[in-house]
Amino acid sequence: MDFIQKLIKQEWLKSPNIIKAFQKIKRQDFLPEDMKRLADLDQALPIGLGQTISQPLVVAFMLEELDPQPGHKILDIGSGSGWTSALLAEIVGSKGKVIAIEIVPELKEFGEKNTSKYNFIKKGIVEFICADGSKGYAKEAKFDRILASASGRELPLAWKEQLKIKGKIVAPIGTSIWTFIKKSKNSFQEIEHPGFAFVPLITKD
Repeated sequence: MDFIQKLIKQEWLKSPNIIKAFQKIKRQDFLPEDMKRLADLDQALPIGLGQTISQPLVVAFMLEELDPQPGHKILDIGSGSGWTSALLAEIVGSKGKVIAIEIVPELKEFGEKNTSKYNFIKKGIVEFICADGSKGYAKEAKFDRILASASGRELPLAWKEQLKIKGKIVAPIGTSIWTFIKKSKNSFQEIEHPGFAFVPLITKD
């Protein structure tokens, strides 16, 4: 049984649009050559430069929490291998947009190259930016959803400000995944899901 079937059976994957994206966007396309044969393992794998491609179970959990929809504009912070950016692009479709931010230039290029296999960049659905993700991306704000794949000590203020009202942020802080739902300009509902491990978010300062 491949990891997708397993995640469906264990109810980590529930939403039809997220399941469809997992089935279409192959994880092996986002791994270095020597790691491709391990693509079906439900664990984080190294992609070089001290970074990893997240464990499928964690990606499934975060995407289900994020609840991306067709037409959404999404900021994907710490895009790394490009796998989450491509999954999100498949979900938001041609009316949506994914801004993928990666601070490490070589990884930004690696993610861009991997994602281009699916024509999302050519179609203008995904744009890769090499920048400090902790500052968000004011130029394209406001976002329907913000996803972070690296752990910080707290939620950057920029992310809160760049989110639409009723929007959602899903981000790791320490060893928990947090869901933040923007209720009004300054108020957020916060939900903690403990027990996860992430690489730290790299910032410029």
